[in-house]
Formats: sequence, structure tokens, C-alpha cells
Amino acid sequence: MANSIEIVAPVAGVVGSLPVAVGASVSAGDPLVVLQAMKTEFPVEAEQAGTIKEILVSEGQEVEMGAVMVRLLPA
Repeated sequence: MANSIEIVAPVAGVVGSLPVAVGASVSAGDPLVVLQAMKTEFPVEAEQAGTIKEILVSEGQEVEMGAVMVRLLPA
């Protein structure tokens, strides 16, 4: 099986929403996590198509820049 891709936080912030679930298929550009920082929302998108393997954060959780939030199995 292919190695998973780690989706990391591009900025420090609070997880505002998680529009995906484990096992969901996603396409490149689909939002995986929405971070809130500096009164702005930062959607973190899938860089390629795949399946959500693991979600490591929850809504309302504070994350540091570079923290792994989602693991994606490439299609």
C-alpha cells in the first residue's frame, strides 16, 4: 500500500471545522480542515486525490504551525 501523505497546518490557529471524515474520498483542492487564525479562515486543501486515512485534530483544538492534522492515502 502507498505511504500516506501528511497534511500539516500552514499557520498556528484553531480548527474551525472538519468538512471530511475518515474513509471519505477527496479530490485535489477539496478542503480537509478549516483553520481560524488572526480573525481569518484558512482552508487547508488536499494536494491530490485520495482517501482520508486518519484525522488527528478536532474542532476547537489549537494547533501549531507544522502540526500533522490529517493523513491521506493517495488514490
